[in-house]
This record gives sequence, C-alpha cells and structure tokens, in this order.
Amino acid sequence: MARVALATCRVKPEPDPDEAPLLAALAAHGVRAETLAWDDPAAPSAGGFDLVLIRSTWNYFLEPAQFEAWVQQTAAATILRNAPAAVRWNLHKRYLLELECAGLPVVPTELIPHGSAPDLTALCVARGWKEIVVKPAVSASSFRTRRFSAAECAPAQAFLKSLCAHRDALIQPALPGFTDPGERAHVWIAGEHTHCVNKQSRFAGEDERVSEALTPDASERDLMRRALAALPHEVRRDLLYARLDLVPGPDGWPLISEVELLEPSLFLIQHPPALERLAGAVARGQF
Repeated sequence: MARVALATCRVKPEPDPDEAPLLAALAAHGVRAETLAWDDPAAPSAGGFDLVLIRSTWNYFLEPAQFEAWVQQTAAATILRNAPAAVRWNLHKRYLLELECAGLPVVPTELIPHGSAPDLTALCVARGWKEIVVKPAVSASSFRTRRFSAAECAPAQAFLKSLCAHRDALIQPALPGFTDPGERAHVWIAGEHTHCVNKQSRFAGEDERVSEALTPDASERDLMRRALAALPHEVRRDLLYARLDLVPGPDGWPLISEVELLEPSLFLIQHPPALERLAGAVARGQF
C-alpha cells in the first residue's frame, strides 16, 4: 500500500477545501494518505512516504529561502510533485515576463527589483494605466496586494517603496475584468484540461468567491495548451497538476494572470471527475 503525504503548513491562512475530499479519494484507492506540514520541525521524515504532494503550503512566501530548502531536502528523500524545477520557476512571478517573451498574451507587468523605486506617475503615464495593482513578486493569498487609482500617487508610491525595501514587486493595470466577470481558473491534472471555475479577484483580507465547475471553450483549451508548451522543458516534464488563470483584457480576449504550478487550489469539490483523476493518477503511480 502506497503512503502519500499532502504537504501543508502548520497554520493555514485559510481552509483548504480540496484537502478532505482528496484524502478520502486516495483512501478509496487504497492509498495511505496524511498531511505533512513543511514548516513543522517535529513532522515525520519525508523519506517515509512514497510521494509528497504539495497542496496547501500557503505560507511559503513568508520564508521563501527556507521553503526552497525544504523542497530540495524532500525531493532528495522521496518523489515530490510538483517537482523542484517547477517550484523554483513558479515561486517568483517573473515567469509572467518569460511567458510574454514567448508570445503568450499576459496581463501587462512591470517587475520592480528589490531596492528600487521608480516614479509611478511617469510609469503609469507611459503605460496609459489609470488604475494599478501593486503586489510582491513572491506572494500568495493576496498578501500585501493593493489597488490604487491615478489620483492616489502618493500612497501608491509609499506602498511600493515599502515593498521594494524588502522584496521585488510587480505593477500591473487593474483590469476591469478581474471584478466583472472575474478570472476563469483552468485546471489541468495528469495530462488533461479537466475544468474551470469563475473566481472573483480579492485583496488583503477578502474571501474568495468561486462558481460551480464550467466547461472550457476551444480558445481557452488552446491557450492552456500553448501555455504548458511554453514552459521550460525541465518544468513541464514532471508536472502532475497546473492551473492557468485567465482574465478578459480590454478587447475582451483572455490574458494570462497566473500560471499556478506550486500550490494551487484545484477546485476538486466543484468537479468530482478531476478529484478522481488526481487520486487515480497517484494510486497508479502516474506521477
């Protein structure tokens, strides 16, 4: 009987709706599964598991160097999915610029390096942005993510300066599509684009609102295929799951807002066939 760990953290910033259904589905396939907190010094050794599946390590961005060390140690002791190459690539959102360079439609993004503080007013004028979102380049769960209008130059500049004092930051236009109709989060599991959901964007302290499962259309399936094909070979080689978040651009065509390979919610409750596909792939060793 295979033994599998779902990697999580000691204190989740919010509940993981995928966790209990996945544990139950794995048990139904004869897999002994339990949670394993990456940041718990008393946690059992990863070497005691046949597979460690990264799921809700949702505080990784607070200690990214320690998390990367845990990833390497775990992968040296057992099989880790997604694999370290995918984790490293996905950890920092500079990957959006790489995808843009590969010709994919991406939400326009300015990467602001740690220690710098460009003139936001000049940047917004040059880009034609009337409203912006400022956030860390290594982040999750809307951590330190704020939205500013063009009239809020002074607080936006101060917020950006405070971010860049400690980390890289991103500046993006606040596209209307993030709130109406919202992002469409597309889920890919074990080689199949299984489903998508509509979710409303959120900022610090807000709850996520998610629709029932939806069926991707042909253009969305094509964009998912192109996005996965554009990943570096060492990143896409061992992928077990992925999520692609799309938002309508100014012309209505979808833009990539996120590629989630690290610890995405997969909205398994919304689509039981996706839950069965993931549990089945793990049970059969197809990882």
